[in-house]
Amino acid sequence: MLLDFFGLKEQPFGVTPDPRFLYLSSMHRETLASLFYGIEAGRGFMSVIARPGMGKTTLLFHLLRKFRGTARTAFVFQTQCNPREFLRFLLADLGVETDGQDLVRIHEEFNRRLLEEARAGRRFIVVIDEAQNLEPAVLETLRLLSNFETSRAKLMQIILAGQPQLADKLNHPSLNQLRQRISVLKGIDPLRGEDIEPYITHRLTVAGFSGEPLFTLGAYRTIAELSEGIPRNINNICFNALSLAFALGRNKVDASVIQEVAADLDVSSLLSVPRRPIICAAQPEMGNGAQLGMVGADKTGSRSQPFLHTTDVGFRPGSNGAGSGNSASFLSSQAADEESISVESARAYMKQIANVLKN
Repeated sequence: MLLDFFGLKEQPFGVTPDPRFLYLSSMHRETLASLFYGIEAGRGFMSVIARPGMGKTTLLFHLLRKFRGTARTAFVFQTQCNPREFLRFLLADLGVETDGQDLVRIHEEFNRRLLEEARAGRRFIVVIDEAQNLEPAVLETLRLLSNFETSRAKLMQIILAGQPQLADKLNHPSLNQLRQRISVLKGIDPLRGEDIEPYITHRLTVAGFSGEPLFTLGAYRTIAELSEGIPRNINNICFNALSLAFALGRNKVDASVIQEVAADLDVSSLLSVPRRPIICAAQPEMGNGAQLGMVGADKTGSRSQPFLHTTDVGFRPGSNGAGSGNSASFLSSQAADEESISVESARAYMKQIANVLKN
């Protein structure tokens, strides 16, 4: 019903890495071109490193489609494994079962497959997603696999794709030999503000939409701010925005719908343990004592985190002003600048806080 309401043929903001929906920002276009040329030139090792949700997997599927019919490809995403399991996953993706074989036999089978593809004149491309999870031993196995080559060309092209933790691993001295072999290293930055509208429009168009824009300019600006330019965040916001607009019977999504969706997606409101009040200084005109307020709340009563406000005079640790009563001072006058605090002083201070909360 939602698709019919908006004139769509399919869901434009799905969760699968469908290369048809890939929006090529300038950064995505540059990364795709670098990987394509690296494979064409037979560079051996390449890597793409970016934050989660930036579209790495979608871009890699799009890249492999470019070589469909001219190369044998394998896409490995099970990366929490040891070297033997990794090779089994790799060969399984090629349709080869290796149950019960030892590591030496698996290596021999893999080498045989490589030679078969080379004799057939086909490239062999291996893409490893979520590569930040690979153990150093598996990364070393990959380095050794890259030694399969002739005197003129590499038999295998390997693309390591992962989150920034992959860069941390590659930067370790123990993996220096592998790092030296990576000849193409690219990152993907978040979408810029001017990319948000064409990104959303592209996905809607692929999904079959035609007509007046579904999102207002204010909605685009709000999405840009809330999503931080991360495509996965944009998709989640837009999916829920269309759902809410449909429920409200609206044929256009404005900023108010986006803000309502953002509030619904705020996981902090569902925490099992609410955040504790934070002690902070209050404005002098509040007087002595303390009160509970809402920092950051606007006149409409929007959600905000509670803070415990205290005055500089009446509730300063170690103050003898109004509100301190007969409690022991937090710091003695002789050691006001010292960092050490006695147990008795700490207890007295906590008693002050308890009294304020009780009142």
